[in-house]
Amino acid sequence: MPWGDSSMAHDFSGFDYIIQPGWNNSGPEHWQSHWQQTLAATRVANHDWGTPQLDDWLAALDAAVASAAQPVIVIAHSLGCATVAHYAARYGNKLAGALLVAPADVERAGAPVALQPFAPLPELALPFPARVVASDSDPFSLPLRSARMAALWQSPLHWLRDAGHVNVASGHELWPDGLAHLAALLADIRQSARLRTPACA
Repeated sequence: MPWGDSSMAHDFSGFDYIIQPGWNNSGPEHWQSHWQQTLAATRVANHDWGTPQLDDWLAALDAAVASAAQPVIVIAHSLGCATVAHYAARYGNKLAGALLVAPADVERAGAPVALQPFAPLPELALPFPARVVASDSDPFSLPLRSARMAALWQSPLHWLRDAGHVNVASGHELWPDGLAHLAALLADIRQSARLRTPACA
């Protein structure tokens, strides 16, 4: 599917974008990789994608945030969403916002051992605007669990129907429709900034 005008229909200026993949990284056909090119985004430079260690992942994300020149939006997928939750708990309000797609339930019964360093999730609201996009057929997070994560983060939850894990296996490669969720997040952030700015006399 070609991009068409999907990436041109929204204003993505004014922010630096960081791609935070999940376990085993996102391959070249994954939508995160396509968005990385479209948005001139930076991918978090984790040393070990296969055996994730929470401290290492948080340090790598913080290094990417520190190198940004503009307010930062993190675009996270799967285990990357849990990473953002832990990042907020440890580092506070360093982000302008986060788009959290198909958050993996690291606390579920039978979760892979590799995900255990990320459990349990911090039970606190994110200190920055965020939007959760979840699938009602995600094999790695039941709908009730995805809803619980969005509630913990106090972030709006938007459902995708029969979208699997929102990855290449579920047919989400370019995923141009997802850019509308990113644009909505940016609109929320810009509106909040306007409300905080005093009107000129």
